Amino acid sequence: MTAFAALAFVLLAGGSVCFLMRLFRGPSIADRVIALDGLLVTVICGIMIEVTREQSITSLDTVLIVALAAFIGTSVLARYAERRSEEGDGN
Repeated sequence: MTAFAALAFVLLAGGSVCFLMRLFRGPSIADRVIALDGLLVTVICGIMIEVTREQSITSLDTVLIVALAAFIGTSVLARYAERRSEEGDGN
């Protein structure tokens, strides 16, 4: 199980680097929102792998809070991007 967890962490780290690159270089706000959401999902997956590896449920509260923050953050930023595009169309 430890080798699989290590491989999963390496793959998640690679995905996190890709999401961070898109977050900083993304040409539009929609790209940045998607990158931030993907990065938070990657963090959630990392925490879940650690929970599975440790066979402990103490970090599940953290997963719930991060998932809720990711959902609310993505919803708010999507609403902001929608309003910003509507203002751009009106001018």
